[in-house]
Amino acid sequence: MDHDHLKDRLLLPSSRAAAAAAASANGPHHRRAPPAAAGGAGAGAGGVSIDVNGLKRRGGGRRSWVRVDAATGAAEAVEVAKPALMRRLDLPARDLRLLDPLFVYPSAILGRERAVVCNLERVRCIITADEALVLREQNAEEAVRRYVDELQRRLVDRTDDLPFEFIALEVALEAACSFLDSQAIELEAEAYPLLDELTTKISTLNLERVRRLKSKLVALTRRVQKVRDEIEQLMDDDGDMAEMYLTEKKMRMEESMLNDEDLHGIGNNHSGFSASLSAPVSPVSTPPASRRLEKEFSFARSRHSSFKSSDSSQYNIEELEMLLEAYFVVIDYTLSKLTSLKEYIDDTEDFINIQLDNVRNQLIQFELLLTTATFVVAIFGVVSGVFGMNFEVPLFSVPHAFEWTLAITGVCGAVVFCCFLWYFRKRRFFPL
Repeated sequence: MDHDHLKDRLLLPSSRAAAAAAASANGPHHRRAPPAAAGGAGAGAGGVSIDVNGLKRRGGGRRSWVRVDAATGAAEAVEVAKPALMRRLDLPARDLRLLDPLFVYPSAILGRERAVVCNLERVRCIITADEALVLREQNAEEAVRRYVDELQRRLVDRTDDLPFEFIALEVALEAACSFLDSQAIELEAEAYPLLDELTTKISTLNLERVRRLKSKLVALTRRVQKVRDEIEQLMDDDGDMAEMYLTEKKMRMEESMLNDEDLHGIGNNHSGFSASLSAPVSPVSTPPASRRLEKEFSFARSRHSSFKSSDSSQYNIEELEMLLEAYFVVIDYTLSKLTSLKEYIDDTEDFINIQLDNVRNQLIQFELLLTTATFVVAIFGVVSGVFGMNFEVPLFSVPHAFEWTLAITGVCGAVVFCCFLWYFRKRRFFPL
C-alpha cells in the first residue's frame, strides 16, 4: 500500500487518472502491463522522449572514412566502427570524440603513441605511419576531396625524406590555414566598404550590417586563435613533437623486437647445447614456462617504457618544428589581419560615437538658443499684458506712443539676448 501511495504521488495528474482507470478496468488481480516504448504515441503526449539507443548507435556505429595508403598513395572508401579504431590504434574514446560530427569541438592536434589525431576546421583525420583515415562528412565533401587529392599528389611527387605523417599533417595544416585565410579575405572585402559607408551615412540598416559583420569577425578570430594556439603549444613542448614521429618509432620498435627475437633464439640454442652436454637436471630447479614467459614480458615492457621515456632526446625534432613554424607564421598573419580589421571597426565605432556626440551637443546648443529667444519674446508678452489693462493711461493719448513702446521693448529684448549670448560664450557653452 505504501508503494502504491508513493507511486500515486509521483505520477502526473493525467497519468494518475489513466492509471486509476486501468486499475479499475483490470481488477486487483490483473497482471501489470509492460511500459510503452519510448518512441510510442503515448510518449509524445506525456512529454519529450529521447531515443537513447539511437544516440548510442549513431555514436558507436560505423562511419565512412577515406583511407590513403602511405606507400602507394591509393585512396579507398572504408567503413570502420569506433570501437574497432580504438582497438586498432590504441586511442581513447575522448580522442575520437574530437572527430565526431555530432559534437562541436575546436581545432586540435593530438600526438599519440601510434597515431596523430587532427581536427583542423573541415578536415578531421587520423594519421598513422602507414595510412591516413579522413572522416567523410556531408557538409565537407569538397574539403575532404581536396585534402585527399593534395595528399596523393604530394606522395607521388615526393622528393625529400619527409615521413608520411608529416606530409599528411602539412596538407591538413595547409588546408586549414588556406581556408581561414580565404574567409578572412572575404570578410575584409565586405567590411571595409561597409565601414566607409557607415561613416558617411549613419542608418539603422548600416548599423545592423556592421553588427552582423562584427559577430562573424569574432567567431572567425576565435577559430584562427585556436589553430594558432594549438601550433604554438606543439612547438613549445618537445615531448609532444617527439610523439608525432610515428615512422621512426615504428622502425625502432620493429628493430627492438627483432633484437629480442635474436637474443631469445641464441638463448634457446645455448640452453639446448648445454642440456645436451650436461647431466640431467632435476625438474625442481628448472623454471616453469609460465615464469619464463612472465620474465620475457617484463623485459619487453621495461625496454618499451625506456624507449618511450627517451623519445624526446632520441628524435631530432627540428624538422617538425620548422614545419610547424612555417604554418604558425601563416596563421599568425591571418590573425593579425583580423586584429587590424577589429581595430578598424573599433575606430569606426569611436568615430561614429564622436559624430553622435557632436550632433547631440549641437541639439543642446540649439535648445539653449531657443530657450533664450523664448525668454526675450516673453518680454513682449509682459508689456502687452500691462498695456492691455482696462483702465485709462495718459500714455495712450500721446502721439506715436505705440511705436515708441514697440521700439523700446524690441531694443531691450535685443540687449537681453546679446547679454545671454555673451554669458554663454564666456562660460564656453558655445564653441568659439
